[in-house]
Amino acid sequence: MIVLAIDCSAGLCAACVYDAGAGVEQGREVRDLGKGHAEHLMAVIDAALKEAGKTFAELDAIAVSVGPGSFTGVRVGVATARGLALALNIPAIGVTTLEALAAEASRQFPGRPVLAVLDGGRGEIHAALYDEELRPLFGPAAASLEEASRLAAETSAVLAGTVAGAVADSVGSTFDIAPPKPTADIAVYARLAARKGPGDKPRPLYLREADARPQAGFVLPRTGS
Repeated sequence: MIVLAIDCSAGLCAACVYDAGAGVEQGREVRDLGKGHAEHLMAVIDAALKEAGKTFAELDAIAVSVGPGSFTGVRVGVATARGLALALNIPAIGVTTLEALAAEASRQFPGRPVLAVLDGGRGEIHAALYDEELRPLFGPAAASLEEASRLAAETSAVLAGTVAGAVADSVGSTFDIAPPKPTADIAVYARLAARKGPGDKPRPLYLREADARPQAGFVLPRTGS
């Protein structure tokens, strides 16, 4: 199975081509954009395909990060994955940012439970706990620092994600901590998607509402029919 993986859930705009049968990454392109994923994603995909020596017609599946992460970036990635999958008549497979971070941490600390934690804004933490076989035990869900810290303390899990250090400090104990990143390496998404196989169409995973709100002065009043 040849998988094209794309990730726009954080500041990176990333794509890779992965041969799941051989377990080999064939090409990648990663750009640290911050913003502007929509304008760059197709060029990033084209560069990854070119390095791999593949065409769209040779792809068997599209893997995509469904978040949690940047609202705009996640929407761009998921919409692109679903559009390509429809056009190519191949499956699109969603992978959450938290499970990808946990899988990456598990390769560094094998045989251990992993708690993946990301800054969710507004004082919330986006958290998911996985056992030694990366089976989900909790989440993905929005949690408080106290809730995430309790999970960490009860399980002595490896910590991954941007607020791993804050969780460890809150518990006041020493934890094994993976590099504090907002998303995993793009190849991790490809490997996880190949392992999952086709399922439901990917949808953005939002654990809280968007920050953007219409200004009251611009909301049109309802009128009777």
